[in-house]
Amino acid sequence: MNTKVMYGSTVARHIRTDLEGTVLKLKEKEITPKLTVIIIGDNPASETYVRMKKKAAEKIGIQSTILELPSDTTEQYLLSIIQDLNQDLSTHGILVQLPLPDHINEKKVLDAVSPDKDVDGFHPINVGRLSISQEAFYPCTPLGIMKLLDFYGVQMKRKHVVVIGRSNIVGKPIGQMLLNEDATVTYCHSKTEDLFEYTKQADILIVAVGKAHLITKEAVKKGAVVVDVGNTFLDSGKVVGDVVFDNLLGHASHITPVPKGVGPMTITMLLYNTIEAAKRLG
Repeated sequence: MNTKVMYGSTVARHIRTDLEGTVLKLKEKEITPKLTVIIIGDNPASETYVRMKKKAAEKIGIQSTILELPSDTTEQYLLSIIQDLNQDLSTHGILVQLPLPDHINEKKVLDAVSPDKDVDGFHPINVGRLSISQEAFYPCTPLGIMKLLDFYGVQMKRKHVVVIGRSNIVGKPIGQMLLNEDATVTYCHSKTEDLFEYTKQADILIVAVGKAHLITKEAVKKGAVVVDVGNTFLDSGKVVGDVVFDNLLGHASHITPVPKGVGPMTITMLLYNTIEAAKRLG
């Protein structure tokens, strides 16, 4: 079997080109999409990721502002900043970079962001809208997976999808999105017994647990579509996914690589959501 490798890096470039054109049309209407990112403390990984978001946004014409706050910022002060941004007509998207310092309640902060500016898709209202198939901002990684599958012509309707992982960021929302597309969805997680008995039934297998090389050919039905959301750094410095990629070549019909698979889609969907917010808010 000739396995099709689904490169998110390729899809992201296509989408960003389209988004750049959309931004130009919005600017003709005197609307400049603006994303404001709040980062607290000195987390090198978060700082790198925020810079990547800013660079990607500005490259396609989105205005991007980073609010860098010290690690001792109080929860009350952070909430006041979010409230100001909620009321700021020039700001269309608000993103609070996680993780937050221990003294700040993450749930309270994420709930404070206006659902209309919640471009991360984490607000309970957007989560609820997703569950009943209403227009909403969907979490960026799951949304990116859906765009990736669509780009490569993967049929989802009537397919049996097995999702390994039940996080609020990836596992739960991607399952719900696929359910909304008329797929039959099975969730598996760390407490699932006989895990591979489920994975071997999947037409589409989505693995999002962060456990290096969990899935081998023996755990996958021949001809299945495999989406690897894992991202683990080995001691050697190499980045690997939850799936043994080379082992699945010639066995899976489609597979995402790590890196250059799902990862590039996440920031692209943040840009997509920001532009959608600008369209809606004007």
